[in-house]
Order: sequence, then structure tokens, then C-alpha cells
Amino acid sequence: MPALNPYLNFNGNAEEAFNFYRSVFGGEFLVVSRFKDMPAEYKASEKEDNLIMHISLPIAGGNYLMGSDVPSSMPKAVTGNNINISLHPDTREEADRLFKGLSAGGNVVMPMADAFWGAYFGMFIDKFGISWMINVETHPK
Repeated sequence: MPALNPYLNFNGNAEEAFNFYRSVFGGEFLVVSRFKDMPAEYKASEKEDNLIMHISLPIAGGNYLMGSDVPSSMPKAVTGNNINISLHPDTREEADRLFKGLSAGGNVVMPMADAFWGAYFGMFIDKFGISWMINVETHPK
């Protein structure tokens, strides 16, 4: 079974929210990436450079609370679209099987493909309106 983690979206206050979550759960951030860290072809506007592209906070039991700010090029985060279920299977084959099965009858946002951060990644909204992300780490740990 792949790891399953909540992924939260924010409208410019992800860093504040995650500092709050860290004050409650404890620990240290595993990853903090900003939009300025993206390759030029994927960048949002310069005014969004310091916003959080991805942040990950380990919490109990090997789980992670993850999130990002939503760039202005995407729909604003509102209750209902501000959380995704993030699956982390071990193989591309398992990722493709899960993506195909769970996205059937839904809306593919990003098909499974190699991503610039070194993962095999895809996003979709299932036929029940639930947002999913599938991420397979492809670089050595």
C-alpha cells in the first residue's frame, strides 16, 4: 500500500500555517521549496518568488503534512479544493495503476510524467470531486 498524506493548499500564507502546525506537532521541515527555486519555464510571477511551492512536515507514525501556496495562474484555494490526497507508491507501475483506476470518469489535471523535482507525478480530480496527487520518488534517497 502506498503512503497516503494530506496535501494542503493556501493563498499566500502556507509558511505561516506550517509554522503554526510545526509549533503543535513539533519536528523540523523535511523540505521547503519556494517558487523562485523552480526552473524558469515553470515560474509564476516574480512577486510570488518567495511563496511556498512545496513544504513537508513529518508527523507521527511516518506520516507527513504537506502543502503549498497556490500561484496566481491557478484557481484560488477555497474550502473544497484546498486539500488533496497525496499517494506515494513505490513504483511507476503501481502509480500508473492507481492513476488509471482512481481517475476513471474524473478529470485529469496533470497526466503522470517526469517532474522537474525528480519524481514521477500526476494529478486528477476523481468522479466524486476528490483531488488526488500521485508522486513516485525517482531519485536515490
